[in-house]
Amino acid sequence: MEFRSVNKIFEEAFKKNWLRPAISNYQGETLHFRDLARRIEKLHIIFEECGLQKGDKVAICSRNQANWAVVFLSTMTYGAVPVPLLHEFKSANIHHLVNHSEAKVLFVDEVIWEGLSESEMPDLHAIIQVNTFKVLYAADPKIYEAKVHLNELFGKRYPEAFEAHMINYYEDSADELAIINYTSGTSGFSKGVMIPYRAVWSNLMFGAKVLPQLGPTSRVVSMLPCAHMYGLMFEVLYQLSVGCHVHFLSRLPSPKIIMQALAEVKPNVVIAVPLVIEKIYKTKVKPVLEKEGIKFLMKLPFLNQVVLDKVKAELVNAFGGEFYEVIIGGAAFNKEVEAFFKKMNFPFTVGYGMTECAPIITYDDWKEEKLYSCGKAAPNMEVRIASANPAEIPGEIQVRGANVFLGYFKNEEATAEVFTEDGWFRTGDMGILDEDGSLFIKGRTKCMILGPSGQNIYPEEVETLLNSQPYVVDSLVIEDDGGLTALIYPDFHQGAKDGMNQDAFVKYLEGMLSEWNSILPNYARLKKVEVMSEDFERTPKKSIKRYLYQR
Repeated sequence: MEFRSVNKIFEEAFKKNWLRPAISNYQGETLHFRDLARRIEKLHIIFEECGLQKGDKVAICSRNQANWAVVFLSTMTYGAVPVPLLHEFKSANIHHLVNHSEAKVLFVDEVIWEGLSESEMPDLHAIIQVNTFKVLYAADPKIYEAKVHLNELFGKRYPEAFEAHMINYYEDSADELAIINYTSGTSGFSKGVMIPYRAVWSNLMFGAKVLPQLGPTSRVVSMLPCAHMYGLMFEVLYQLSVGCHVHFLSRLPSPKIIMQALAEVKPNVVIAVPLVIEKIYKTKVKPVLEKEGIKFLMKLPFLNQVVLDKVKAELVNAFGGEFYEVIIGGAAFNKEVEAFFKKMNFPFTVGYGMTECAPIITYDDWKEEKLYSCGKAAPNMEVRIASANPAEIPGEIQVRGANVFLGYFKNEEATAEVFTEDGWFRTGDMGILDEDGSLFIKGRTKCMILGPSGQNIYPEEVETLLNSQPYVVDSLVIEDDGGLTALIYPDFHQGAKDGMNQDAFVKYLEGMLSEWNSILPNYARLKKVEVMSEDFERTPKKSIKRYLYQR
């Protein structure tokens, strides 16, 4: 398929859906496509006053909200390069990344701005508040003046009226830099991923192929961080490119708020990370299944299906009842939960991607995907396994194609490390690829532990067992003093409800060690268990920051 300008795709979508709703803050304001286009034009005027040139960088650091999308699209359609920064980053890290990216303008959330200082970011021309577009700092007084007289400047540019046919966005090319997205994974070091327009275009084409159900009357809830490529691409950009209405959860996306929003908005597709689905399973589904009467019914073949159908119907309704499928990605999915969802034929699928692929690598429709697989290679992508027997012996997952990034910004050494001599991107993940091309992920290369007799131990597989146990919220398996230690964050609240004091609760978990080891292979058995008093520190995708707990 021949490349098309991404900005021209958005231009056409805005013109076509001019009078339709485009973006909303959940339980707040709604902007139609014409309103979105108007705000974009006004920000283009501000950019001109800031002296912003094509190719200059614009950093965005804010919680999810409608104006986040306004700023991002304004930047791209102007011909500048958006640099989304996760709002969970510490102030010192934000200062560093703004400077490292060579950003000329910073859009910032008012809460985040309280911890920042313009003196730490000396190359910025302006700092602007996201939700109000108030100029917080300007190197040139005329930028303040432009904001004060913005409506007047807009009126001079469009003296009669601002209409759809007047939109004329910057026309990009395939290998041109579109986005710099700083990673925030489990290894702790942020790298600026340079994403070209061809990768954005290819992901948009992927969306059109696998989600043809979405269009101008469709709705989606944006609950993942917009600054992460998964949420950005498949909760915002693809949806707006086909005229969908995006509802931003502008508050902390707790499971309670998420379920409330899904029930009200009734989205046509749900994009989620495993932790959200797993919490719903543990709090809503598993307690019901463990009731004595239900346990008995589940043993009877006919009634087993009756129970499964009822649970499925309630879950479908809880997710809004009008979605085609739930797409899960961003981290490993608990195998117990996945198996149960597959057993009751719930419409979910597990995809695989990385920031470096903007993000999609593999996917399959929920009706076709195999249990524990994350699908087949996406359009415009190839996948191979660096193994003598890719169908049976795990090897590194390597990919190439239109989605693959240009390299890491100002880091040629790191870029060289992740590409093979023949040009494939080394993902750092381990997996196998069956005869049908379905990918099964086994773990991270960096997380792999070498066993006492040279066996490869993937801690994620041990953690899957632990996380399915009663009273275990989450776990992390590390190498410690010549053996494996399981760090466990338990469900203290449930323990207290069951009449167990702190000491009894800890003794119970430690006492489970022998039972767990009876299930695990000899080389992956645990030496000890340590109970965490607080939850693990996590990335925005809710993965544990593993590097903080290594010994």
